Amino acid sequence: MADDAIRKLTHQELKTARPSLEELGKMKRFPVTVVCEDIRSLYNVGSIFRTSDGAGIEKLYLCGYTGHPPRPEIDKTALGSVESVPWEYRPNQFEVVRGLRGSGYRIVALEHTGRSVSYDETRYEFPLCLVLGNEVKGITDELLSLCDMAVDIPMHGLKQSLNVTVAYGIAVYHLAGLCKKSGL
Repeated sequence: MADDAIRKLTHQELKTARPSLEELGKMKRFPVTVVCEDIRSLYNVGSIFRTSDGAGIEKLYLCGYTGHPPRPEIDKTALGSVESVPWEYRPNQFEVVRGLRGSGYRIVALEHTGRSVSYDETRYEFPLCLVLGNEVKGITDELLSLCDMAVDIPMHGLKQSLNVTVAYGIAVYHLAGLCKKSGL
């Protein structure tokens, strides 16, 4: 095999390169907080944890009837990220969002609305709170009324939405990239 050939890293190489939980706790996180409103699938919650870990968000709020650890269904997809992502269960998402706004966060809904802008064609201000909604009903009207703006992911096929975890992954990695470029 040529020296310049693409080679997949081994599990051990990947494991060696990642920080420990202690090191991770000292690392700077991106100024993005996430509020999950009424996510019904525990597997989706686990996936949101795993994506949040990879994207380096500062905090995850699980609100309403969103399931929260400890649950084996969450652990199955989170793969240990419940330990690496700062999180909190708060039953009242409205209090969380109002508190974040009072601390200077811009509140951004990831939702199809009459005023949504494509996630990749808007200007974001940080710190930012990204709001995710229920898999079927989306974000409630009451919580939407507390948001500063709404972004969505353009759909070019028959379906008009993505699974909440897929949409979240697209949006949060875009935000993390913006933060990294800006040195935040």
